[in-house]
Amino acid sequence: MIHPDTELRFISDEIGVGVVATRLIPKGTIVWIADELDIVLKEDFVDSLDEVRQKVVYKYSYLNEDGDYVINWDHSRYMNHSFRPNCIDTVFDFELAVRDILPGEQLTCDYGIMGEDEEFECLPEEGTNRTRVKADDYLHRYPLWDEWAREAFRHFHAVEQPLKHLIKDEYIDEVNAVAAGLRPLPSILTLFTEDPEDEDEA
Repeated sequence: MIHPDTELRFISDEIGVGVVATRLIPKGTIVWIADELDIVLKEDFVDSLDEVRQKVVYKYSYLNEDGDYVINWDHSRYMNHSFRPNCIDTVFDFELAVRDILPGEQLTCDYGIMGEDEEFECLPEEGTNRTRVKADDYLHRYPLWDEWAREAFRHFHAVEQPLKHLIKDEYIDEVNAVAAGLRPLPSILTLFTEDPEDEDEA
């Protein structure tokens, strides 16, 4: 589920539509969280679909840790990519605002964090020389993504959290401990490998 202070708006002819903040969303706020209304499709089922529906699934879904395709039930599926995103994924099935997101500003995430199989070119952006989302981005970018998430977590208990009640029971104690500085934040790399040290050495 996307933060309630957002709406779908037309961004440009090149980009199409995107998710935009309607009020200030402070740094450290949960901006998106997985919930039970999301549509989860098994790979075999998606493989059995006709080409037209497959293309829609591939465009608007992401793969979860079980290899299932997940389609968000609300307008969060229209969140666009940026190499300088204002939202960051965590291991707890939610994203945090990495800085204050102003009214009228588009919410963005780095698609590289999803470990996409297919690489693709992106529109040029000021402040970065990255132009392509690569399948192994997570292996090279995770230290920066982890730092963004750690910094955002420092504000977690100081801001309003309208989506906090949707945090899964299995995560809530650890989330509160991380936000209070009592436990380290697990690396986003753990979603891709059981042993981040092994991946570093490869």
